[in-house]
Amino acid sequence: MKRFIRFIIAILSIITMFGIYFTNRIMYIKKKRDEEIVKRDEVAGLLKPTDYQALPKRDLSIQSPFGYPLKAILIEPWDTNRYMIFCHGVTENKLSSVKYMNLFIERGFNAIIYDQRRHGESGGKTTSYGFYEKFDLKAVVDWLKAEKGENLLLGIHGESMGASTMIQYAGMLEDGANFYVADCPYSDFREQLAHVVKTEVKIPPKMMLPIATLFLKIRDRYPLKDVSPLTAIEKIAKPMLFIHSKKDDYILPDMTEKLYAHKSGPKQLFLAENGVHARSLTENRQEYQQVLDDFLTKYVYANK
Repeated sequence: MKRFIRFIIAILSIITMFGIYFTNRIMYIKKKRDEEIVKRDEVAGLLKPTDYQALPKRDLSIQSPFGYPLKAILIEPWDTNRYMIFCHGVTENKLSSVKYMNLFIERGFNAIIYDQRRHGESGGKTTSYGFYEKFDLKAVVDWLKAEKGENLLLGIHGESMGASTMIQYAGMLEDGANFYVADCPYSDFREQLAHVVKTEVKIPPKMMLPIATLFLKIRDRYPLKDVSPLTAIEKIAKPMLFIHSKKDDYILPDMTEKLYAHKSGPKQLFLAENGVHARSLTENRQEYQQVLDDFLTKYVYANK
């Protein structure tokens, strides 16, 4: 009997060890430094620090519904009611949104770039891949509408986790923007975790995912099944542009294709020929801009 009890204790200890280790990697994923982001985008010709510094800007601190500050920058070179909000990907920060922001500033939009929870200068202890982040995005949208009025032509652009956060936000009760641009989102975080575990951690997903599900629920208080842009996409009525690189092996392009297939109403899909994860703009600059212009002309400007 004692041997059996020791065996059970040993098994539980191993499960606990794996559960804590794996969920630590999820909740506290290592973030990039500002200098790393700036250098990468500067070398790619997508960020010119002097041009960025010359833009009229205002630092913001928007309160998250979970009690921490969301650090943001309001950029307003134009006297217009056209605004964009940008959601960066995991490990990045608001500086990585500048390359996308520039596209829309060139097209007459003002912008807000902000740090997602636990990234950049924002508060928040964990990364939840859209579960808590979608409510932070709502706080940013609410702040902008309270500051500038409801009569906005408002778009939201998200990259990777930011795109999936945006979709989960848009699938809530209000669908609060006029249009959305989703660049390389995952359709379901469980499936994405399974892919990462299989390709990077080299552990069978069927063994690790139930443990991750249990420990995330205990430690970060959300069900993994609820981090599902695919569930949210069916509730979104406004136009959405989907973008993904065909060669992306981190978040597979069929996730975007699945989201596109499930989205009803106005939508457009661009599968870029070149670039790995989150490099569609970098490696397909002319095509990216042309697709964006086509989408804005067909679904945004014509309806405003």
